[in-house]
Amino acid sequence: MSKALFLDRDGTLIVDKDYLADPAGVEVIAGVPAALRRVRELGYRLFLFTNQSGIGRGYHTLDDALRVNTRMEELIGLPAPLFDGLCIAPEAPGQESLYRKPSPRFIHDMIAQHRLDPAHCWMVGDRESDIESGLNAGVNVAAVCTGKLDAAGWRQRAYHGISIFPDFRSFVEALE
Repeated sequence: MSKALFLDRDGTLIVDKDYLADPAGVEVIAGVPAALRRVRELGYRLFLFTNQSGIGRGYHTLDDALRVNTRMEELIGLPAPLFDGLCIAPEAPGQESLYRKPSPRFIHDMIAQHRLDPAHCWMVGDRESDIESGLNAGVNVAAVCTGKLDAAGWRQRAYHGISIFPDFRSFVEALE
């Protein structure tokens, strides 16, 4: 069995620009490319898990989200494919969904499909729905402070068993 990281996109890997639909607006957060290179060297498989409610709200399309992902991968500059699996949950809050975070379904599906060891899997993100998805899936969770919440905001949420990091690079340093 192998180990994996389930990664949120906006606010974790790239700067969160609400409802980003234009690839020209993609900005990779400092340190992310080197950190992703390092986790690959450490033997982690990578999975992208992103809620994109702008699709369900009619602000942009799935093709727009895929173009943003492609641009992100180009800017990160690692050999393709960067991710072993991808989940874009297009539903808006309140719409029926199987995969929209905080659902653990994508994580469970990938654990089964790729024979991952849940004890060596992490969900990393910047929002409560990211953390709740990981907790619901029974994997390790890490919050980064490069998106919606800073460290004080995370501590106020009083989640038990989560680690808080200034950024993704700091999280990866702690894995070693």
